[in-house]
Amino acid sequence: MRRNVRLIHGRQNDNPTILTTDSLNYDRNINIAYYYTGGTISDSLNTLTSLYGQYAPNSKQAIFSKDVLLVNPKFTLESDTLLYNTETKITNIISPTKIIYEKETTIYTSQGWYNTNNEQSMLLDRSVIAHVDGQTMTGDTIYYDKRIGYGQILGKMEMCDSTQHATLYGNYGEMWEVDNRGYATDSALMVDWSDSTHIVYVHADTLFTEELHYTDSILAIRIQADSTQTDSTYRRVRAYHGVRVYRNDMQMTCDSLIYLGSDSTVHLHTNPICWSENQQISADSMVVYIKNGAVDHAIGMGNAFCVMNDTLGYFNQMSGKEIIAYLEDGEVKLIDMSGNALTIYYPKESDGSFVGMNTTESSFIRVFVENQEIQRMRFTKETTGILYPMDQIPEGGDRLSQFFWADEVRPRNPEDVFRDVKWQKEATVLEENK
Repeated sequence: MRRNVRLIHGRQNDNPTILTTDSLNYDRNINIAYYYTGGTISDSLNTLTSLYGQYAPNSKQAIFSKDVLLVNPKFTLESDTLLYNTETKITNIISPTKIIYEKETTIYTSQGWYNTNNEQSMLLDRSVIAHVDGQTMTGDTIYYDKRIGYGQILGKMEMCDSTQHATLYGNYGEMWEVDNRGYATDSALMVDWSDSTHIVYVHADTLFTEELHYTDSILAIRIQADSTQTDSTYRRVRAYHGVRVYRNDMQMTCDSLIYLGSDSTVHLHTNPICWSENQQISADSMVVYIKNGAVDHAIGMGNAFCVMNDTLGYFNQMSGKEIIAYLEDGEVKLIDMSGNALTIYYPKESDGSFVGMNTTESSFIRVFVENQEIQRMRFTKETTGILYPMDQIPEGGDRLSQFFWADEVRPRNPEDVFRDVKWQKEATVLEENK
């Protein structure tokens, strides 16, 4: 059939499938109609055009190739080769394909299927879902339900937020477009690249990220009272079990971590430890404050402990109820220890030789640090102390009761956050003090 060909399959009142073309061949033996100079197939939901196409009325299966375009009231699909069933309204994707959904979401895939009726899809072969707000989702396999805004990712998952400059990795994850929330597990990793000079790498068994409104937070009253706070939402990141963090200015480990974008604070719980240069700080719980992308100061509450490793292997130590460490340009410059503060400190002569070992007990101690060495210390008036010459240090007297040195646990580089470390603080304290 040639010129202005029109094939109608189905009753007119039942929304039939209509094929229009200029040249149509119909093989009645196998019941297949096909065109090769351009044509269109339309049904009750979609309109598909291509240079070559064929349609089987028995199976209601159509095949399109070369310059394929599917137009739906909610999206458009561009491909080189596409299979489509006019009854189920399911497209089978077998070549590089781009789906643009209401100018809000774009899907890039080369294999999978898309149900144009209920907007569900299974995307394979490293597919990408990109949103106009900067959120992208990549994975070996993605189950995506556009209608409810839900995605499930299996295999080498990546969820990138170009607005927040953060990427979430893992081998399995889920995401919800509402509140831009999602989680990753199985080799989970979050990379925060908002500041190129202080890229943050966070690993844990499970990582969650979500966007919260101030009115949804327990911090709402304090945040709303802050006149400098102008945004209406903030990002919250939660990490659970086996948390390891690497930054070039500070490294951290703990069992659980929460980051609040509202005030740029990192909250560490259950055996938290922080390292900066040659200093190690620990407490029952800790809060690290970020300012302009860099660590500004860290606060430790309950059983606070700080230890500095001297170049010759001596350990300057401090313990108390609360510790505050202030950093500048990635180095600790000032340390405040309060509440039954105890110290073991090795003062030096001007030539660098050791004077002895000094032990003190005070309610408050301030330590000034320069070039990773203690320059001077300031105490309250109610301070007691003893200075032992180096050759008269009592056996076992060079360690505070809660001393431990967890250098083997410390993340040394971005890849080291994945290192599986079997370590217990209590066992280490007992071994060090034995």
